[in-house]
Amino acid sequence: MGSARSEGGPERDQDPAGALGWDDGLYEGRDAAVETGRAKVPGQRGAGDAGGADGEGGTEPEDPDEQPGRGSGTPVGVPEQPGPPAGESGPGRRRPEAGAEQDAPDEAPGDTPEEAEEAAQPRKPKRRKRRILAWTAAGLALTLVAAGTAGWFYYQHLNDNLDRKPLHIGKSRAPEPTPNAAGQTPLNILLIGSDARDSEENQRLGGARDTFGGPALADVQMLLHLSADRSNMSVISMPRDTLLKIPECTDPESGKVYPATVGTRMTNQTLMRGGPGCTVATWEELTGIRIDHFMMVDFAGVVSMADAIGGVPVCVDANLHSRTSDGKGSGLKLKKGTTEIKGEDALAWLRTRYGFGDGSDIARAKAQHMYMNSLVRELRENTGLSSPNKLRNLAEEATEALTVDEELASVAELYALAEELKKVAPNRTTMATMPWIWSPSDRNRVEPKPEDAEQLFRLVREDIALDGRDVDGPSPSPSKDETSEDPAADPAEIAVLVRNGTGSPVAAPVSGRAADLVKLLTEAGFTRATADQSQVENREETAILYPSAELEGDAQSVAEALGMPLGTVRKSAEVSGVTLEIGADWTDGDTFPKPKKGDNEPPDSAEALNGSDDTACMEVDPAFTW
Repeated sequence: MGSARSEGGPERDQDPAGALGWDDGLYEGRDAAVETGRAKVPGQRGAGDAGGADGEGGTEPEDPDEQPGRGSGTPVGVPEQPGPPAGESGPGRRRPEAGAEQDAPDEAPGDTPEEAEEAAQPRKPKRRKRRILAWTAAGLALTLVAAGTAGWFYYQHLNDNLDRKPLHIGKSRAPEPTPNAAGQTPLNILLIGSDARDSEENQRLGGARDTFGGPALADVQMLLHLSADRSNMSVISMPRDTLLKIPECTDPESGKVYPATVGTRMTNQTLMRGGPGCTVATWEELTGIRIDHFMMVDFAGVVSMADAIGGVPVCVDANLHSRTSDGKGSGLKLKKGTTEIKGEDALAWLRTRYGFGDGSDIARAKAQHMYMNSLVRELRENTGLSSPNKLRNLAEEATEALTVDEELASVAELYALAEELKKVAPNRTTMATMPWIWSPSDRNRVEPKPEDAEQLFRLVREDIALDGRDVDGPSPSPSKDETSEDPAADPAEIAVLVRNGTGSPVAAPVSGRAADLVKLLTEAGFTRATADQSQVENREETAILYPSAELEGDAQSVAEALGMPLGTVRKSAEVSGVTLEIGADWTDGDTFPKPKKGDNEPPDSAEALNGSDDTACMEVDPAFTW
């Protein structure tokens, strides 16, 4: 998603009503209001809005001529007028009852002045009626247009609340993920917690008066991965004390270039090298994962949003007071068991190190995972947030608190993102910590654990769930293993282009690999197979691509010849014929590799926590009990 995207998911509706998702329908029909005078106002529901689950009970503005209890259509407040005398007919007169005898009039009405005056009288109340209706309709139209205009300006106000920064300010990007069989792609969002002391409120909450106004640090970094089919979500935390090489970044405002570091630096320093775009660039270089968006919040933002939500339950296994003898610590004080926290207590929980586990940043990451799991469950279950006023308050606080990338910088995009995220059930959400080792160069810092960290990152790159349910690879789409109805041509007639994409972020492509597979295909009868001599992008997974339905059978024939599962055959608009793209998962040998047991599960060192686990409690250091 360059924006909050899923090619197989819902389109991004820029309509402000859909953007906010409020039940009021404050902005729905804004454009139509200008033309027709029929926009919704706060508290008013239109057709299809709630009443019943199917939209019953809506209160779309009624026709002024149709009021309850007025079968004749006479407006309230306008007395019914008598019809013409019995036996008369014609325009404006009562029709005779069926079967009644009719006396033909000797003269047409209006033949005499008296009769003309008598016949004209019933029309006067109708003109009065029309004037009343006209004034009523005009007043209603003005009211509704005013409400719609005010709603539009408030929507713009929320958009203006958002702070915008470039997504990536490094020199190179990680490759884009390969779409699944349904054409969907995963969504990766970097969540950043800033320790900025750039306001009196942030300084009061964060302490450290000597750093007021100084450069902010990225004290919290979490990569949120939403699977392509939206069935599962993974969140990976990187400890603040992680030492990494930081790539070259260019400050988008000043133009200052921060050269790549020669040695390692703490990952939280990325934010001071041009902004969140440098934090994104660092993650991409380390993991090889393409990041679509970032969201950053500061101390005051955490407090205001936690208050707007109304509280999140957390648990400790003993009484806790995070305060050292020399005054360090978050000051968080909780009783043993589960407590609902919000506001400054929520911020303190997210920042606490002294008192949790061994007092390290690793223990703090665990506490953050527990908080996020509880937050997700609370948002899904808390019916109190259905209140329009609470939703408005949350929207106001959230937009004030967030700094986002430029493609995510609208209420409509944020709402679309929220709709995508809420598709995942808590039991398909997994929180994990980047596997780490103590750094040989600084025993107070950590570094990524080479094999385990790479395995975790690979699972995310290959869109494999961290909850262990994708032991055979990504979850298949319903039609993923169905044989195509399009008959395959004879192998000798099928042209196959073979591309070498076996490189990775840390290794060059395997030389001659495309020629190896061309030879294998030729031996299988595909004599029109050729190697692509041009430079191609690195691919994590080997895939067979085809451009249109009439070539699907041919592509599946190639897969069968190579012993590849049908799930590796995908439709793609990026190719003009059947194309075999060799990925980093098949760098040698003639047999397509099968996943080894455990290869598609996160390492134990990731300390994965399932989102449905509401029994988890933070371990309290005995030195910080009371």
